[in-house]
Amino acid sequence: MSTITIRLPQAEKAILDDVCKTTGRTQTDVLREFIRSLEQKKPS
Repeated sequence: MSTITIRLPQAEKAILDDVCKTTGRTQTDVLREFIRSLEQKKPS
C-alpha cells in the first residue's frame, strides 16, 4: 500500500464530503473507486 496526500480547494473537499455523507462511504473508498474508473476512460 502507498499513501498519497492531496490538496483540494474547499469547494472540491465539500463535494467529496457530501458524496461520502450521502453514500455512507469513506473518502478513501470514494477516491479508490474514482481512480479505478480512470482505467475505463484511458485512451486506447
